Order: sequence, then C-alpha cells, then structure tokens
Amino acid sequence: MSEISVVLERTFVAPPDATFDALADYTIMRPKVLPEQFTGYQVTAGGTGEGTHITYDLHATKKRTRHVEAVVTEPPAGQQLLESDTKSTLRVLWDVAAAPGGSRVTVQVTWQGAGGVKGFFERTFAPGGIRRIYGEKLDKLQQQIAADPA
Repeated sequence: MSEISVVLERTFVAPPDATFDALADYTIMRPKVLPEQFTGYQVTAGGTGEGTHITYDLHATKKRTRHVEAVVTEPPAGQQLLESDTKSTLRVLWDVAAAPGGSRVTVQVTWQGAGGVKGFFERTFAPGGIRRIYGEKLDKLQQQIAADPA
C-alpha cells in the first residue's frame, strides 16, 4: 500500500476571507459546487467549518463508488479545512491563501492505495479521475464566488 496524493490549485478574484467563508459553507455553497460524481450529499451535523459532518457517495468511475462520512476540522496553519473520512484513509485538505488580486485555493486529496496489481491500476488511473472531479468542483466554486462575491 502506498499513499496516493492529488493536488490542484485555482486563483479566485475574491479576497481570502470571502473565499474561505464560501468554502466553509457546507450547507448552502457546497451543494451548489458538487460535480455529478457526488450523490446523496448531506450535512449531518454543524454546517459551517470545524465540527461539520458530511456524508456523500463519490462515484470515481461508473463501477466504483466510495461512501464517505467525513468530519471537518480546521488545522491551525492558516485558513484550512480538513475533511477526514471516518471509514477510510481519504483526506481532503482545502487551503486558502492570499494571491495577487484575490486568493488561491489549493486542494489536496490523499488516501492509502491498494497493494499489488489492483494498487498499480489505482495509482495509474485514479489520480486523473480525482483531478477531473475536483477540478470541476474548483471551477464551480470559482463561478459561484464570482457570481456572488459577498
């Protein structure tokens, strides 16, 4: 088993605080930016930032679905949100930082991959799918923030 990690980044025209607030809004904003690969999304506790609990099914491929039950924490280093699946090693770390003309959002998706032949195929093909899915999520977040920067 080895750790698989995918990192994506986008620049937003909104200031870091507004971007972080939008990202931390798991009740209203997050459902608006979910790609079709996320189904059954629910907030089961909290709703904004630290202490929020979410559940959803992530359809990585047509045949592979992962049920996620994540708890959100805010690591002390800057404006970050860490979504940790309670049933697996899946972690999604969102980081918001100042950038020229706005803010930069970086998302890092990590998990422990399978071993053997199955692990080889997972390490080979899964990162591309995750890049596509989370890239779409970042693009939709950009559009939502641009439409309503307040």
